[in-house]
Amino acid sequence: EKADPQKTAFLLRKAWTLYSVTPLYGFCRARLRDYARLLGAFIAAEKQKGLAVEVGVELDIKVALSSLADIRGSELDQAALLVQLSSRSRSSSRNSEDKPVWLGWFCSVFGDELSESVPEHFTCLPLFLSHGAESYTALVGSWFQKTFDCCFRRLAISPLNLSWMVAMWAGCKLDRAASAVELVFSVPRLAQPLDISYAIHPEDAKALWDTVQKTPGEITHEEVDVFMDCLYAHFHRHFKIHLSAAKLVKISTAVASAHCDGIVKILHSQYLPGVLMLLTELAISQIQ
Repeated sequence: EKADPQKTAFLLRKAWTLYSVTPLYGFCRARLRDYARLLGAFIAAEKQKGLAVEVGVELDIKVALSSLADIRGSELDQAALLVQLSSRSRSSSRNSEDKPVWLGWFCSVFGDELSESVPEHFTCLPLFLSHGAESYTALVGSWFQKTFDCCFRRLAISPLNLSWMVAMWAGCKLDRAASAVELVFSVPRLAQPLDISYAIHPEDAKALWDTVQKTPGEITHEEVDVFMDCLYAHFHRHFKIHLSAAKLVKISTAVASAHCDGIVKILHSQYLPGVLMLLTELAISQIQ
C-alpha cells in the first residue's frame, strides 16, 4: 500500500534509531488510551525515582498512542503504532500547545514471514524506530517489555546490507533533482580514526546501476557485488586506495541515508514503504 504523503510527512528527514522487537503478547489496539495513561504514569514514576504516581493525574509528560493505518505492506501486517511524548510547561496556560520531546513507532511492512508463524494473541510489529533522547527510549522500551513480554534490541546494519541499500536507492527514479550518492568508509587499524568519503553524481550512479541490473525490479547478490566493485575500481584508478580493505559505515542517497550503528533518515515519501520493507526484513532476521 502507498502511504499518504500528508499523513507520513513528519516521519521524513528525521534521524531514527532502529530496534528489532519480538511479538507483543496481549496487545489490544482498542486500549490505546489506557496504555497511554499507564505509560505516562510509569515515566513519571521513573523520573521521580520510584515515588508512586496516581494513574490519570495530569503529568509533566503527556503520552499519546495512535495507529498509522497507512503504514503496512499487506493485509497480514498490523497498522503501525505511533508513540508520542510531549512536555507541558508548569508555567504555561492550559490552552498552550504541548511541546513534542520524543517520537517512536512500531511497524511491519511485508512482515508476513513472522506474522504467519506466531500463535494467537501475539501482535507482530518487529521494527521500532525512535527519535529523541535515549533516556525516553529506554523508559518506553522498558514499559513495553514488561507489559507485553517482548524484547527490544538495537538493530545494527552490516556493511553488506549498506551495499544493498546504496545499490537499490542509487537506481531509484526521482521526480526532483537528486543529491549526490555518498559512501563513507572507516579505515581500520590506525592510531587515529580515519574516514574516507566517496561522493558520486546521482546520474552517474544510476547509469552504472542500470548497466549492472539485468532484470528491472529484481536485485541479486551478483549485481550488488558488481556495482560496488565498479565503484571501488574507479576510486582506486584515481587515488590508488583499495576501499575494499576499509569498512563501509554510512551511505547517503536522495532516497534515504543509513549508518552502520542503526540510524536511518528517510528523505523521500515515494520510497517510504520500500525503505521500511527492507528495514522490517532486517528486524525479522535479527529476531529469528
